[in-house]
Amino acid sequence: MKAQKKTSGKKRKPQFRFGIGEWYGKSFVHLSAEERRFFAQIQALPDAERPPQLCPFLSRVDRPVNCSKPGGICSLRSYEKPTEGEITVDSRASSIRTTCPNRFEEGGAIYRWIGETILGTEAAVAVGETPFLERVQDIQSGGRKARKVGRIDNVLVVPGVASLERCPVEKQAVYFSGRKMSLEFKAMSAASAEEGLPFPLQNRRPDYRSSGPKRLLPQLEIKVPTLSTWGKKMAVVIDEDFFSHLGTMRVANDLSNAELAWFVVQYVEHGSTFRLQPKEVVITRLRDAIEGLVAAVPIPRPQFEEAIRSKLQRLTSTS
Repeated sequence: MKAQKKTSGKKRKPQFRFGIGEWYGKSFVHLSAEERRFFAQIQALPDAERPPQLCPFLSRVDRPVNCSKPGGICSLRSYEKPTEGEITVDSRASSIRTTCPNRFEEGGAIYRWIGETILGTEAAVAVGETPFLERVQDIQSGGRKARKVGRIDNVLVVPGVASLERCPVEKQAVYFSGRKMSLEFKAMSAASAEEGLPFPLQNRRPDYRSSGPKRLLPQLEIKVPTLSTWGKKMAVVIDEDFFSHLGTMRVANDLSNAELAWFVVQYVEHGSTFRLQPKEVVITRLRDAIEGLVAAVPIPRPQFEEAIRSKLQRLTSTS
């Protein structure tokens, strides 16, 4: 009698996808199904009809500020769909990833930290976006017209000092690649009150290449040389996940020998909320920061040329 063959089936694996971490400043995991449905439904309303939602990170006790970010999403985090059981946060690691730069404003902690580190005082005041670049154009009358074309996110200023002690601050969140969140909003709008934590419908990932080399790097290359000429340091605020995706950077031996300082924050989960906390300061020269942001080297010339030949061969063989 022939022995029966054992059927070898592939073992199912858990799925992992990025979804909303915080929505209008609230932890997505701790929102009720009703709250998620409400936030999702208001996204379909025209701007004039959408009820305003407070931004808890920009608001102060005496100065409430409404969220101005489309969709109201502050951060994203990874979720897990196990082979059995309910949807959970990613069991491997599930720190939130900053997607709105206003998320860094929580409690003004970054400004006290930067002020103490670079200006020697926690009392420095953040004055908001400040024009930095202008484009000068000739006009028909023969004169010249200057137009503001670039700004610095914030400038910290020490009050009451005649010499205008200051430190410019650049904040960089991470962009995400993948399908629009409107697909998630539509599904949550129709969800019942009994449904548990939803698993993201589409694959998304943090796009550190677009956020770093394509967005942050040009800003530093344009601004830091002028600031250095003025004798000023640039403070750059990013979260720990963003910083972990940068390449190795040579660290300056003293702030006096650095052109910029990376202020790296982390988010610690406390019950139903996340709290921003300072993690580390890394001081570098601009050229070393560029190496860290690019974090890549050219491929060998023969390999590059072979790739061109292969593409050319495919094109000519199909024509």
